[in-house]
Amino acid sequence: MNDTVALCEDEAAPPASGEPPLTVDGVAVARLYGEPLFALPQDLYIPPDALEVFLEAFEGPLDLLLYLIRRQNFNILDIPLADVTRQYLEYVDQIRSRNLELAAEYLLMAAMLIEIKSRMLLPARKAEDGKEAVDPRAELVRRLLEYEQIKLAAARLDALPLLGRDFRRVQVMHAANDAPRLPQVSPQDLRDAWADIARRATLKAHHHITREQLSVREHMSIVLRRLQGRRFVEFHDLFEQHAPSPVVVVTFIALLELARESLLEVTQAEAFAPIYVRLAYQAS
Repeated sequence: MNDTVALCEDEAAPPASGEPPLTVDGVAVARLYGEPLFALPQDLYIPPDALEVFLEAFEGPLDLLLYLIRRQNFNILDIPLADVTRQYLEYVDQIRSRNLELAAEYLLMAAMLIEIKSRMLLPARKAEDGKEAVDPRAELVRRLLEYEQIKLAAARLDALPLLGRDFRRVQVMHAANDAPRLPQVSPQDLRDAWADIARRATLKAHHHITREQLSVREHMSIVLRRLQGRRFVEFHDLFEQHAPSPVVVVTFIALLELARESLLEVTQAEAFAPIYVRLAYQAS
């Protein structure tokens, strides 16, 4: 029955104007859709399982048996089977009245307890080799101890932080290679650097009408000697401050030849930063 029933108090507040009284002579027992109800409906059906209270929830026969033993501080190596079996059967009788399929595995454990108890009532027989007979409870104790260890381990695992329950994974994108990536030096950068060198050279140039033979190979050797033993050399430092324009030009050509032959490297820390030169075979 889906009708909503609101129970009323014996002494209710005076109703508002236009509403029916909550009680008439104090005999109304409920209020249905705002109307006082003076007797329970004859066709009112309450399912037998409408209200069930579960005080303890067990995951199986071993869980129930371990609970009964630990609750009463019994020694698990010396289980009083009479008391434990009686309490176990009381619980089984309760679940049989509600769920027969669930009670099947519990009944199997009950049969095992009764069988162990019956074996304990019989006189103990020694083994053929003269040793003491095995305690009938030994196998049950072993299973209980193993189950308790697994249950404790599961509880410890459940207490660990769990992804999605206790924390969330944060994803951060990063480069696969952690080595610093230096910007490439383009021909335009070299041209601008050369234009700056040429502009500064013309400011202090002395024009002499002479004929001078300059060797590109010789200046290549000079540049290599300047770079020898040094990690980085700034591009401007490879040119002499008061060198004439022909020497500056030949030195720049020597740099280009060395770079073309992969004997030196030209790098920058970032865009528009100073240009540095170093030997290509030198360890960084």
